[in-house]
Amino acid sequence: MKPTFRFSTFRYLLSACALALSLQPSAQAAEAPPAEVHLDYAYYSPVSLVLKHFGFLEKALPQTKVGWVLSQGSNRSLEYLNSGGVDFASSASLAAVLSRANGSPIKSVYVYSRAEWTALVVRKDSPFKTVADLKGKKIAATKGTDPYLFTLRSLQQAGLSKDDVELVHLQHPDGRTALEKGDVDAWAGLDPHMAASEVQAGSRLLYRNTGFNSYGVVSVTDTFAKEHPQTIDTVLKAYEQAREWAVKNPDELAKLLATESGLPLDVAKLQLSRTDLSNPQLTTRDVIASKAAAPILVSEELVRRGVNVDQVIDQLIDTGFKETVARQ
Repeated sequence: MKPTFRFSTFRYLLSACALALSLQPSAQAAEAPPAEVHLDYAYYSPVSLVLKHFGFLEKALPQTKVGWVLSQGSNRSLEYLNSGGVDFASSASLAAVLSRANGSPIKSVYVYSRAEWTALVVRKDSPFKTVADLKGKKIAATKGTDPYLFTLRSLQQAGLSKDDVELVHLQHPDGRTALEKGDVDAWAGLDPHMAASEVQAGSRLLYRNTGFNSYGVVSVTDTFAKEHPQTIDTVLKAYEQAREWAVKNPDELAKLLATESGLPLDVAKLQLSRTDLSNPQLTTRDVIASKAAAPILVSEELVRRGVNVDQVIDQLIDTGFKETVARQ
């Protein structure tokens, strides 16, 4: 007798096949690279200078036009990102937190350096010895940048607030000029301008605190992260090529920084002596560190009322690309 093939059995086999297929890892559709991608480069991010100089990204994305924009500070970098001027922006991590907290939908995906790049600077002949001595004085700072936030935290630790001083909002190079001309009493410095003022004008670091320096991050918009994850992966691999070259060639890195910034070699070397390029991965430790610094944003009313800054940081810091970095 021939075996009878029941329709119910056929349906069962179809269902089993469908289940088996659903359990297979789906092949990720190849992402079409964007026609253009724009990045910033900055003197406070030596790795970005290497990336641009050697054209690592241009080689990795031969079908994509790569554009470059110079950023003078975190505020400019994040303005470019939020306006669409760049797709990848280099800024201090706390500046990125401030930007997201105030409504900019961005994600931080990479650490380009962990540097002591800011301090409170005074002239070589300044009578001031402590941060408390600056009460009632003029301090130049670029609003929305790490030096600005460093200043607020330093004042708070000294028992002062921003209302106890006169904050003069100047871009970093202009802040240096104002300090050296005597137009302000102190300046929230940023390398390489801070190193240049030390070497060339004898300026003195009034207050240093590595714990108040946030790290440098590369950020993208949420939209770009959603639409171009493979492009981000490619960009970070190119950043890693640049970082590894920088670590292996410190003397050449100093020469490149000096050439690009137009500053003397000894200034570039001083900046790099305060720059750690060894740990580019974003981890849960970075989330914790950012949350520890976040209260200053609330207490100084730098974020919109009612914003949960801890939640903002969780949304901002994307550790999902750490394996891309680790593979290099």
